[in-house]
Amino acid sequence: MLRLTRLYSMTIPKDKLKYIPTNGTYPKGFKVGSVSCQVKKNGNPDLSLIYSSYNCNAAGVFTTNKFKAAPVIIDRDNLQSKLNQNFNSIIINSGCANAVTGNGGLNDAREIINYTDKKLGNNVESISNTLTMSTGVIGQRLQMDKIKNGIDQIVTQLDSNHEHWLNCAKGIMTTDTFPKLISKSFQYNNITYNIAGLVKGAGMICPNMATLLGLIITDAPIEHQTLQNLLTNSVNKSFNCISVDGDMSTNDTILSLSNGQSGGEIITENGNLELYELFEKNYNELAIELAKLVVRDGEGATKFITINIKNAKNDLEAQKAANSISNSALVKTAMFGKDANWGRILCAIGYSNIEVNPSTTNVSFIPTDGSKELKLLVNGEPQIVDETRASEILELPDLQIDIDLGLPGDGQCQFWTCDLSHDYVTINGDYRS
Repeated sequence: MLRLTRLYSMTIPKDKLKYIPTNGTYPKGFKVGSVSCQVKKNGNPDLSLIYSSYNCNAAGVFTTNKFKAAPVIIDRDNLQSKLNQNFNSIIINSGCANAVTGNGGLNDAREIINYTDKKLGNNVESISNTLTMSTGVIGQRLQMDKIKNGIDQIVTQLDSNHEHWLNCAKGIMTTDTFPKLISKSFQYNNITYNIAGLVKGAGMICPNMATLLGLIITDAPIEHQTLQNLLTNSVNKSFNCISVDGDMSTNDTILSLSNGQSGGEIITENGNLELYELFEKNYNELAIELAKLVVRDGEGATKFITINIKNAKNDLEAQKAANSISNSALVKTAMFGKDANWGRILCAIGYSNIEVNPSTTNVSFIPTDGSKELKLLVNGEPQIVDETRASEILELPDLQIDIDLGLPGDGQCQFWTCDLSHDYVTINGDYRS
């Protein structure tokens, strides 16, 4: 495993190495891999495949952007047609989004799916066993010859070990600075259940589904509708609670597969409640940790910011407030500049179209080093702020902002965002070159 660390340390910022796992426990029956098709100009891996030798139940949550990418349209239709059942693979290309590419793009997505099915030996009568995802530049057609050559290679190089899972995560990266992979296991009645998650995303990150590509894979035997409900609910608590820059992609997709190879009873919402709640807890925790990794890799970001809202009218209004703060360029640039300009936070809450009472609103900075909180506003009254102390808190790479709206309701939300730096402009100013 040390060899992997040395390999990745050549290109990955030193402060991000701690987020890369050196080992993992992965779902039974799945093999994964990645190759370079040479679609990316730098020659990095740009094609990944996840494959189960056993049929899976599947679930998906997709972008609400009206300009949906071709793979989003095809996957959504295939999931509906097969009632989320009998899938066994996901093929993902990076470097080209296959978005806003018309009928040609739809045909390309179908061709990739069919070609992958053929190479995996899937016996498909009508609707494919494969789902597909794409990420990269919008408005360009896929280089089909290169991708097909990549599929020829990748199906012969699949494995279930940690190195292959990590490389699979690397193959879906675009402007990401490190591969994002998490795995976890838990036991119930002497049966071990395994869950693995991969995600890519660093820019075009703004809630309203999930502004990224993500995969949550498990060997637990989950009933197909239960898996869909689990994924939908989990996304609302994780990927819908992050923001980097306020832009929502055309390709946002989170897919989940379950092949049941752990054994044990079928997990349903109406069955063994203890087992269901235990699985739900682990599934949600993994999704939240994946979502946090996206924010930690925000393009040009120097700070990871947790926003806690409490005592809003309801949870939805708490989320609206947190979303508004997270997407405020003024708040984000103040955090980058280490400027305790808390008025920008109130401004963002004020235009979030939620119920507020200025005389009951409280705002504080919570240091992540364990030191005392810095109160900025108490029941609508501004506090005398020690600017030196404020600067010390804002120097920390992790920062927490607590907002208590002081309303009779018990609405709450936890949200994760980052600052906005000069480097964000640099990265996105020459993205295509």
